[in-house]
Amino acid sequence: MNPANFFQLKLMWDRFTKNHPKFPKFLQAAAMHPPEAGDIIEVKIIKANGDTVASNIKLTEDDLALFHEIKEMTMR
Repeated sequence: MNPANFFQLKLMWDRFTKNHPKFPKFLQAAAMHPPEAGDIIEVKIIKANGDTVASNIKLTEDDLALFHEIKEMTMR
C-alpha cells in the first residue's frame, strides 16, 4: 500500500472513531471472543426514512480461514 494512502486512511479512521467512539470498543469486545464456526454475523442498516436492510451469515470453517488469511496479510 502506498504510504500516502495509508496515512490518509489513518486520518479518516481517526475522524471516524472520534465521531463514533462506541464502534472501536465494539470491535475490541468482539476480538476478545473470536468467531467460531456456527456463529452468526448479522448486519442491519436502518435508513433515515425508516427502511431497513438486513442480512446474516452463519460462519463456516472456510470463512474462518479467510479471516485468518486477511489478518495475517494486515500484520505483515
